[in-house]
This record gives sequence, C-alpha cells and structure tokens, in this order.
Amino acid sequence: MLIVFAVNIVVIATVVIIHYEFMYRFTLLMPHLKVRHRFRIVFGVFGALTAHALEVWIFALSFYWMHHAAGWGFFEGNFEGSLLDAVYFSFTTYTTLGFGDIAPHGAVRYLAGLESLTGLVLITWTASFLYLEMTRYWDRD
Repeated sequence: MLIVFAVNIVVIATVVIIHYEFMYRFTLLMPHLKVRHRFRIVFGVFGALTAHALEVWIFALSFYWMHHAAGWGFFEGNFEGSLLDAVYFSFTTYTTLGFGDIAPHGAVRYLAGLESLTGLVLITWTASFLYLEMTRYWDRD
C-alpha cells in the first residue's frame, strides 16, 4: 500500500509542478507579448490547453504502466490495453466527465480518483488565471 501511495504522490506532484510552471511562465510572458491585448487571452487559452493535455498524458502513461505491471490492478470494459485507451480514460477522468465504458479495478482505482480531484483543481486554477488575465487586459484595446 505504501508503494501505491508513493507512486500516486509522484504522479500528482509532477502534474501540479508542470501546471504551476505553465501558469508562472505565462504570467511572465503575457505583458511582453507584442500582440493586441485580447489575443494574449487566446494565447493563454492555448497554453493552458497544452498544459492540461500534457498532464492528462502523464496520468495516461501511469495508467498504461499500472495496467501492464503486475499487482496494480486492471481496466475492464471498452479497454484493450493500448496507450490510446489509457489516454481516453485519463481525459474522461481528468475532466471529471466520468468513466462509464471503462472501469478500473485494484490499486489503479486510487490514481483514477486522485486524477479527478487533481483535474478539478487544476482546471479551476486555469479558469481563475484566465479570468485574472482577462480583467487585466480586456479593456485596453
């Protein structure tokens, strides 16, 4: 059980650090962009989507590894064990859309639950960041 906890913490810490770095870099970069203020928001949205996609892939690689490693559990349903199946599962979990066609079993369930919580927090963080950037630049054009 300790190894499950440790792996989950490492995965979550990795995606949170990635997200922080993306948001921090955008905060530094946005004032220096030589584009109209309203296009800075578009740049921020694309950057945020890139960060979220990268984070989903990190979770997906973890699910893929867990599924193929002994003792971590398995996925049941519309899951053939491919990396893209793990990515699909990760996207539906990260966005808290929920999984209906794939069900995790065993220790892999804990990472699935933590991914939902992490995705909710990071998506909310992004929304707050973009709102602040919009209020900062929206009326300058």
